[in-house]
Amino acid sequence: AAGGVVVDYHSCDLFPERWFDLVVVLTCDNSELFDRLKARGYSEKKISKNVECEIFQTLVEEARDAYAEDVVRVCASNSIEDMEANEHSIVEWIAQYKP
Repeated sequence: AAGGVVVDYHSCDLFPERWFDLVVVLTCDNSELFDRLKARGYSEKKISKNVECEIFQTLVEEARDAYAEDVVRVCASNSIEDMEANEHSIVEWIAQYKP
């Protein structure tokens, strides 16, 4: 495969482990997540489901169950600074990556 592909998706159940060298799971403080989703106009049901998933770390656990430990990176995404740090970390990972 050619590689160099980024996939943005909210579940691990569609993709085989062999497809990915890095899986990034972004997490967020529940109150921050609530505020973000409310500002986007999400329904109360959708907000509740997303916050519940964050509380129980559903996506983190799904990623850890589906992929090797060294492939999964969990990154807090509570602030612009967190997001910039995550971007920097991923860019560094890409720069040093050797298939």
